[in-house]
Amino acid sequence: MAISARIKKVTKRRVKSTLSTESTGFLGAPINRSHPFYFGFIATLGALSAIVLMRALASVSQILVLILIAFFLATGLNPAVEALRRRGFSRTNAVLIIFASIIIFVIFFIVVVAPPVISQGNQLINKAPQLLSDLNNNSAINRLNEQYGIIDTLQTKIKSVTQDGALLISTFGGVLGVGKSILSGFFSFFTVLVLTLYFITSLPQTLNLGLSLVPASRRGRVASLTEAIIGRVGSFVGSQIIIAIMASIFVLLLALALGLPSPFAIAMIIFVCGLIPLVGHFIGGSIVTVIALTQSVALGLVAILVYIIYVQIENYVLTPRIMKKTMSLPGAVTIIAALIGSSLLGLVGGLLAVPVAAAIILILDEVVIPRAKAS
Repeated sequence: MAISARIKKVTKRRVKSTLSTESTGFLGAPINRSHPFYFGFIATLGALSAIVLMRALASVSQILVLILIAFFLATGLNPAVEALRRRGFSRTNAVLIIFASIIIFVIFFIVVVAPPVISQGNQLINKAPQLLSDLNNNSAINRLNEQYGIIDTLQTKIKSVTQDGALLISTFGGVLGVGKSILSGFFSFFTVLVLTLYFITSLPQTLNLGLSLVPASRRGRVASLTEAIIGRVGSFVGSQIIIAIMASIFVLLLALALGLPSPFAIAMIIFVCGLIPLVGHFIGGSIVTVIALTQSVALGLVAILVYIIYVQIENYVLTPRIMKKTMSLPGAVTIIAALIGSSLLGLVGGLLAVPVAAAIILILDEVVIPRAKAS
């Protein structure tokens, strides 16, 4: 009797639990995914997610650009680090030697180049009224001035800067803006330097981590292609240094021929500007022209014309040949890649366009074309 009573209690508990679960309701029909409301909700949710993602990327775009530049510099400096490693240095010591050399060069550049540039700038400001008068004495420029008033406008601006106190206050505000830009540029430079140091130190570990995600049957092939791409990026950096050295030698000879002051400092400025794609020669040509104008208007015109001719020769003759020799990249591809990259991403695009084009051609030669021939 006791056992039957226990069975009855257990049965009653099971019935109560079943009733309690059934009292919450039963599963309904699944959501109709073809319903317009469902489709509109999912589409709106996707659009909102895309907008939030795009706004987030826009907010951190500057940081992403700095990261991209640092990674590019790390891969570009890696061949120099590997060359030191082959001479018996550890990777850490090789990285320290490369970065110490860069920092020493930057300090030397600031100490040697900055004083002549500042002094020449002051001389140009002091000689600006006389230079404008010399320009106005030229018959062709005088006719242009009579039609458009260019020289008169510049003379008025110079007088207002030196005499109007209110304008000096606004100029001081502009100086503050320049100071902010200098601080921002220094912060960006320091950030890129630190990130490059981290990237180049941990580059082998990063590559091994990425290769570990590749299937084992293809890992060796992908590793060899990756090493070849990194080698081409290093070749691009080396080619850019060669081109910058050639530009600095040319400007050194030009400065000596024209009798410009501090010719070696000017050559160092052009060397640094030559490392900057797109706008580097624009900055360098402006500096050379300003220094030449401190001597005379004729020297300024000669300097800018000769520099423009050299830049055209470099862009369309020297650079394609050097890139073809060091990176096995056709000259037409070099020019087209630089134009497309600069149009898409500006300075960063111009910096990355040529090595990216070299990497694409490498993949086509090693992967795509052999598969097409075998099919």
